[in-house]
Amino acid sequence: MIKLSKLTDYAVVILAEMSAGEGKLQTASGLSEKTGLPEPTVAKVLKLLARGELITSSRGVNGGYALSKVPTEINMASVIAALEGPVQLTSCVDGTDECCSHAGSCSMKGKWNPVNDAMQKALENVSLAQMIGGRA
Repeated sequence: MIKLSKLTDYAVVILAEMSAGEGKLQTASGLSEKTGLPEPTVAKVLKLLARGELITSSRGVNGGYALSKVPTEINMASVIAALEGPVQLTSCVDGTDECCSHAGSCSMKGKWNPVNDAMQKALENVSLAQMIGGRA
């Protein structure tokens, strides 16, 4: 089973809430209150989303976070990459340094690439706007 972490799920919830804010800066505590997620978790997710350039942060008394793009331009592949790293179905997908102990004799090395590419493209074709039902 392919399963994303809870943090990735929380990231979509937080991004959906941010999109409802119509571009206004939002704080971790405010987003925590609105989503019901613990503030430390929201802060962690916001940091990862900022590092992934999906949101921007502003410091100071009137600081906070805002989406860096409109919801139609944020795709699920970029959200997953920000939280989990690049989509990689197996450890032996071409372009990675990870391999199992049988990599030298494995007849499947690189054969997962078309499946991995299809998954990546599918995730790129689903926007945040679609995930939140056209809101924003």
